[in-house]
Amino acid sequence: MDHLPSNQTILIVDDEPINIKALKTVLGDEHNLVFATNGEMALKMAQADPQPDLILMDVVMPGLDGYEVCKRLKADTKSAHIPVVFLTAHWEAAEEARGLELGAVDYIRKPFSPPIIRARIRNHLELKKTRDMLENLSALDGLTNIPNRRRFDEVYAQEWRRSIRNKTELSLLFIDIDHFKNYNDLYGHLAGDDCLRAVARCLQSSLGRTGDFLARFGGEEFIILLPDTGPKGCQHMAETFRAAIETLNIEHKASPITDHVTVSIGGATCTEIAQCDQAKLLNLADRLLYEAKNAGRNCVRTAIAD
Repeated sequence: MDHLPSNQTILIVDDEPINIKALKTVLGDEHNLVFATNGEMALKMAQADPQPDLILMDVVMPGLDGYEVCKRLKADTKSAHIPVVFLTAHWEAAEEARGLELGAVDYIRKPFSPPIIRARIRNHLELKKTRDMLENLSALDGLTNIPNRRRFDEVYAQEWRRSIRNKTELSLLFIDIDHFKNYNDLYGHLAGDDCLRAVARCLQSSLGRTGDFLARFGGEEFIILLPDTGPKGCQHMAETFRAAIETLNIEHKASPITDHVTVSIGGATCTEIAQCDQAKLLNLADRLLYEAKNAGRNCVRTAIAD
């Protein structure tokens, strides 16, 4: 049966050109293939963006052998999720057990049968695709379909490390829908859900750059991470989001401040990332959100973290 080419990528690791050529002939029509001729190159390519979806690797290679490469891949959180399939002429049970214990998902024996290697690789890639899909779903908020608190925590930690590495500024915004309980009480929870979805869509479409990150923090509260953003940029983006929600003009007759849905925003910036603390930056943005609420709502309060 013919199969259309997939958009998944296989990293083939083998020091023998003849083996690479044979695998290219067997798998090249169905998958994107990239190649490494030693273990050190394979480790670098596994860290690159975009990452391979599967690694098909010879066990016996000069320098780092397949077992050592697999061990290092699985020890690194960035590459641990990539399935590794060993391709080997050695077929002792103890060797197979060793590879599986290190985290490999399969062994394929040389010389290989083209139909069998195609089918087994296809099955492993389907499993990888399903696992990735479930992982993505678990990181989304079920109501608004934007990232959830769990995913925010992961991205926040990643961006914090990146800011330290690059010595860049980092800002974040806490956003709260004003008098949302009153909205639910007047219009009902189904309308409240629609309101949350509309606000989420508006915030998402108002993000300035691909690196900016929006998540639902809980209830009627959202959070936005702004990498490489200083105090002026933080203030500007906060005002942009506040104004964008106002222009939605969602009726809110139960609001004591206006007749449409508005938001209050607290924004905090870390200008010297090495001197900052992740939890303190969050707490500062949260405190500034409450200052915005106490100042009459539908406004922004920002500050620089100590």
